[in-house]
Amino acid sequence: MITFLLAVMILILGYLFYGKFVERIFGIDTSRKTPAHEMADGVDYVPLNWKKVFLVQFLNIAGLGPIFGAVAGALWGPVAFLWIVFGCIFAGAVHDYFSGMLSLRNSGASIAEISGKYLGNGAKTFMRFFSVILLILVGVVFVKGPAGLLENLTSINTMTWVGIIIVYYLLATVLPVDKIIGKIYPIFGASLLIMGFGIIIGLFAKGYQIPELQLANLHPTSKSIFPFLFITIACGAISGFHATQSPIMARCINNESEGRKVFYGAMIMEGIIALIWAAAAMAFFGSTGALKAAGGAAVVVNTISNSLLGKVGGVLALIGVVACPITSGDTAFRSARLTIADALTFKQDKFRNRFLIAIPLFAIGVALCFIDFSIIWRYFAWSNQTLATVALWAAASYLVGKRKNHYVASIPATFMTAVITSYILIADEGLQLASSVGLSIGVLTALLAITLFLWKSKNAVKEA
Repeated sequence: MITFLLAVMILILGYLFYGKFVERIFGIDTSRKTPAHEMADGVDYVPLNWKKVFLVQFLNIAGLGPIFGAVAGALWGPVAFLWIVFGCIFAGAVHDYFSGMLSLRNSGASIAEISGKYLGNGAKTFMRFFSVILLILVGVVFVKGPAGLLENLTSINTMTWVGIIIVYYLLATVLPVDKIIGKIYPIFGASLLIMGFGIIIGLFAKGYQIPELQLANLHPTSKSIFPFLFITIACGAISGFHATQSPIMARCINNESEGRKVFYGAMIMEGIIALIWAAAAMAFFGSTGALKAAGGAAVVVNTISNSLLGKVGGVLALIGVVACPITSGDTAFRSARLTIADALTFKQDKFRNRFLIAIPLFAIGVALCFIDFSIIWRYFAWSNQTLATVALWAAASYLVGKRKNHYVASIPATFMTAVITSYILIADEGLQLASSVGLSIGVLTALLAITLFLWKSKNAVKEA
C-alpha cells in the first residue's frame, strides 16, 4: 500500500515540477493567438474552456489502455508501478505535451505533418500512412472491446452493439467538435474518474493488501520485463495514439498557458488510473498466477467492479469502462479524417467533404471488425509505441532547432527505440529471434539512433 500511495504522490509531484520544467523548455507565449481563434471554423477549430478541453483530452487518450493494459501489466507484479510512474512523467507526458504544443504552434497540424516538418518528408510520408493505419486499428479495437462488455451487461449480442457503436462513431467523426464531443465527454470523463477512485476506496475499505515494490519478475510464464512490459502497459505510461489525439484539442485551446494542464496533466491523470487498476488486479487476486487464471482483462474488470462496488456500483463502473474506449474510438476515426484532410489539404468546413473521407475509413473499419480481436490488439500495441517513438524524435529535433535542451525528448526517444526494436525482433508476432539476439540488436539500434541524432544536431547548430 505504501508503494501505491508513493507512486500516486510521485506522479502528482511530476506534474507540478517536471511538467513545469518541460513547459519552461518549450517556452510558452501567452500573447500568441491560438488556432482556435485564428482559424475558427465552427467544426474542428472551436474555442473551449480549458477544463472542458482537459476532460475531453483525458477521455480521448484513455481508451481501454490504462485499464486493460494495466491489468495485463499487473502480471509482472509491482515492478509495473515503476514503468507507469516514471514512464508517465519522463516519457508519456512529455510526448503528449510536445505533440499538443507543436500542433498548437503549427495551426493545429496532425502528428504526420509535424513529423515531416522536423524530421523530413520521408518521416511525413511514413507517419501519414502509419498514423492512419494505427487510428483505424484503434477505432476497431475500441469497437469490439466495449461491444463485448455491453453484451455482458445486456442480452444484446456483440455484433449488434458493434453496429450501434459504428453509427455513433460516424456521427462523432463528421459533426462539429462541440456538438457531441464537447457536450458529453466532460460527463463521461468525470464518471471515469469517479469509477477509478471508487475502485481504490473499495480496496482500502475491504482490507485488500496492495503488494509493495519488489524488482522480481512475477509473470506466471516468466515473460521478460524488457521489452514486453513496456509494450503491454502503453496508455498508462506512453502511447503514440495520444500524438494523434492532442492535435484535436490543440485546435480548441484558448491560450498556450493551458497546454501543461491539458496535455501533460491529462497524461498524469491517466497514469493514476493505470496505477489504480494495476493495484486492484494485484491486490484482488492475491498473486499473478491467480490473476492469469481469472481470465481476460474484461473478465477481471467485471469481477473486481462487482465485488468491490456491489451490483449497482459494478454496473456503473462497467459503464465507465465502456464509455472510456468508445470515446477514444470515435476520436480515433475523427483524427484519421483530419490527418487525411491535412495531407490532401482538403478543407473540412463542408459536410460533404467530411463524409468523402469518413465513409471509406469506416468501410475499412467495419471489415476489420471480423478479424480476431487478439491479433489486432497485438499489432496495435507495437504500432502504438512505434508512433510514440517517432513523435519523441520529432520533439527532440524541434528543440535542437530552437537550441534548447533536447534531452527531455531524446532520452525517452532512445529508450523507446530500444523497446520497439527489441520487441518486434523477439515477439511471437515479430521475427521470433532469440531474446539475447533481439535485445542486443535493440540496444545497439537505440545507441546508433542517439549517436546519429547528436551528430546531426551538432552539425545543424554549426550551420545555423
